[in-house]
Parts: sequence; structure tokens; C-alpha cells
Amino acid sequence: MDDFGRYGIWISRKHWPDNAGQVASAAQELEGLGFGSVWIGGSPPDDLLLPEALLAATSRLVVGTSIVDIWRSDGPRLAASHVRIQGQFPGRFYLGVGSGHAPAAEQMGLLYEKPLTRLRTFLTEKLSEVPPAERMIAALGPKTLAAARDLTAGALPYLMPPAHTAQAREIVGRDRLLIPEQKVFLGADRAQAHEVARRMARSYLALPNYTNALRRFDLTEADLSGEGSDRFLDQAVIWGDDEAIRAGIDAHLAAGANHVAIQVLPADPTDHLPREEWRRLAKLLSL
Repeated sequence: MDDFGRYGIWISRKHWPDNAGQVASAAQELEGLGFGSVWIGGSPPDDLLLPEALLAATSRLVVGTSIVDIWRSDGPRLAASHVRIQGQFPGRFYLGVGSGHAPAAEQMGLLYEKPLTRLRTFLTEKLSEVPPAERMIAALGPKTLAAARDLTAGALPYLMPPAHTAQAREIVGRDRLLIPEQKVFLGADRAQAHEVARRMARSYLALPNYTNALRRFDLTEADLSGEGSDRFLDQAVIWGDDEAIRAGIDAHLAAGANHVAIQVLPADPTDHLPREEWRRLAKLLSL
């Protein structure tokens, strides 16, 4: 189930249109371009209808959620959706879940405490019908990476540098999947690249889950304040000429990743599928 090449696409669910034909067309193009997977972010709902539509439109593409937020999720409904999908598309779907962030839990009137304990319980009880080999978790810190090793097929780190990938590989071991997300901007203009990166950084740098993890990798409080320092922005979003972008992505593979989930950040900030950028990326990666 892990033989799906080196590169996939990470894209939030909010970017996908409601039109079924457009969804199918985009999925088919991604498969035709040579990407091995699509990872759906932004907390896709428990019905998993979008992953199912992508799988139905393609024949080889692996699809995963990255991730379903356990604070917003009904475990039995999510498990039933997984069973439905695997029954139709065996070996092509990973159910990625994660403990989310305090603001999301608090919006629902929940107290964000012991998130790792809650995640472990969610996996072992509410997702007990989902085989460990078919589920993954968002994992940043050492304890959560150990949970990925012990309870799932592997880890889905997000916003982390290749140094984190190397450390994560040591923790999860050689027989677990390690699929980090990496943001790219397909351009060589520094000012434009940083503008795009700052737009992304505003929300993530307000979340302690990320800033606490990033501090372990030679980033200071100043680097992780506000919209982030130039040093952080250049680490978080790869940009430059084709060679620089390819090298930045492949650094995760050299550090031990099985596969890289690439999130393309277009210059246009509106919610849409960056299909033209996906085509450029495929050419850049020689897919």
C-alpha cells in the first residue's frame, strides 16, 4: 500500500469545488501528471465524500485525509465511512486523524486537555474497526510520533523542516510511513514569495502546537512571532528556481521520508484548485 512514488499533493478541502465533474477532472489530471497521492486537509467531514469522489474518478491515485480533527469528529460515523471506502477502493485510502488545536476545540465548548491521550483513545476505541495499517496521524512531537509508530501506519508531519523528518524517522522506525507536508511557491521573486508565505504564516504561528515544535529546530521566539522572520519564511515555503525548489522538496526524502505531500501556494489568495501550478510542479519534478 506504500508504493505510490515520491511525490503527492496536499490541498485543503475548502479549495475543492462543489461541482462533481470538476472534482473528477482535477483528480484525473493529478493522476495523469504522475502524482502518486492527494492529501485532503482542512478537517474534511466524517462522511469522507470528497476522498471517495477522488478515488472513484481515478484508478491508481492514493488518497488520504490530513487530517480529520478528532475534536470535530464522530468516531463511529468516521469509521463507517472508512469501511465503505476501503470496500470499494482497497489499498488506496489512508484515514489520517489528529488532535487539532485548542481554538477549534474551544469553539465547540470543549476543554483542550490531554490531546495525546484523547488521540490514543480515539484510535483504539472509536476507530477500532479501522486497521492500524490503514490509518495515520498528524504527529509533530516525540510522544505523538511514538503513538504513530505504535498505533498506525505512520506519521503526517506538517510545517516541519527536513531536520524534523530525520528525527521523526528515528522515532517511528524504518517500517512506518513518514509523509511530511512541504509548502512551495513556484517563483523566484523574493518579495512575492515572502508575501505569499506571510499570508500562510499568520494563522499557524498563532498555534502553540506548531511554534513549540518549530523551536526544537533552531528557530527563536523572534523567528516565530507575528508573520514570522525571513528565516522562518524561507524554511516554511520553498521558492526560487526549479533546482532550488526540487532540492528543498527532496531534502525530506534524503532525511528519511517515504513520500512528500506538496502544498502549492499560488500568488492568487482566493480558494481554488491551483491546477496550472500543479502542471508546472509536475514538469519541475520530471514526473
